[in-house]
Amino acid sequence: MLSANIFAQFNVKVDIPSYLSDSDAYLYGFNGSKEILYSKGKIAGNTASFKVDKKYIGMMRAFFQKSNSSVNMVSENADVKFKIELDSKNKISDVVFEDKINQLFSNEVELQKKQELILPALIQIKDYYKPNESFYRSLESEIISLSKNNDSLYDSHPFLQYYHNNQKYSVQEKALSLKVEDFIDFYSKSGEYLETSTILKPSLINFLNVSKSNVEGNVDKLLAAVNLETPRGQTILSELIDIFSTYNMDKLKDKYLAQANNLKCTINDRLASTIQSNKNIELGAKFPNNTFVNSVHTKAKSLYDIKAAKKIVVFWSSTCSHCEAELPKLLEKYDKMKAQNIEIVGLSLDSNLNEFKSKANVYPWVSDSEGKGWYSSYGETYNVVATPTYFILDANNIIVSKPNHVGDVIDYLKLN
Repeated sequence: MLSANIFAQFNVKVDIPSYLSDSDAYLYGFNGSKEILYSKGKIAGNTASFKVDKKYIGMMRAFFQKSNSSVNMVSENADVKFKIELDSKNKISDVVFEDKINQLFSNEVELQKKQELILPALIQIKDYYKPNESFYRSLESEIISLSKNNDSLYDSHPFLQYYHNNQKYSVQEKALSLKVEDFIDFYSKSGEYLETSTILKPSLINFLNVSKSNVEGNVDKLLAAVNLETPRGQTILSELIDIFSTYNMDKLKDKYLAQANNLKCTINDRLASTIQSNKNIELGAKFPNNTFVNSVHTKAKSLYDIKAAKKIVVFWSSTCSHCEAELPKLLEKYDKMKAQNIEIVGLSLDSNLNEFKSKANVYPWVSDSEGKGWYSSYGETYNVVATPTYFILDANNIIVSKPNHVGDVIDYLKLN
């Protein structure tokens, strides 16, 4: 066991610009679309180092909090090294990998972009020229080059080969030619890499699009095929519940959430998390408390410390255009709210705390942020999948309403 553990350890080292020398950095792996923290980075000078102490094969993401940007990479349970550069806005603009598998992965991503964006245009342009023209021949040569896939490059890299071979399920343009049965067969027979490949969620969205004439019936077929007593089946069920929640497909979400709750077998962590986060935000449930870490306009230590007849909890971000449109409408009614002992608590999904505080100071109500963007705990605790998201609580922090828009908030509180 000792030798197995030693073998399972690997390191990710990143050459970083000086701007990121004081940034928090995190390395995540995947379980479907859920990102799992594998390592917090240690930064010394211009090097960020991550140590992974258990075996992992699949896609990973290194997130640099200060720049609010990240790098995707492939892990074969072996060391990874790369260098990043920033643009004028301090976002990651260029990544150069030194290990072979990630060089191949970078080429794969670049080729895929060209095949999706450039290849269709070249094919159309070619029709305007005659076969005997030199430009026609040049176009034809480029089309052939972009259309080629050298599968032998991946022979010694089984995960990358899996990722390469199954992109047709996750890319919308390619998935349109597939049948419902193709997807079900893929999920039923796919090997161990599906959950760590980042293919699962986009492929399920494509499956639902292909199933649009009978979504419920085809989802039932899928869940029967993958077996809800297995980790694979439960992860797929969890993903589907999250997708239905994101797209406000409430009838389907409620049906399959009830199915998850009624399972009598052992539940894996992924599905258990989905069940719990949905229980946390049911009407009539007590809203889980939140401890403040970077609060503005309050000396309170937590959400429960704020006493009011009602509280509006809004999840927002300084970079969210819908928030920019909706929050000023709450500001217009804020004096009326205070007169009725109603308080607003804004929980921000910003990554940059300076940007959060600058925007939060525009609004007089209580605000807080973990400074971790979509890696904040809010998503898992409160099932937040978009901003702005609203909840109205009573004096005992019981959820009494879950408005969809700011207008619904104002109507519910009779503030017109």
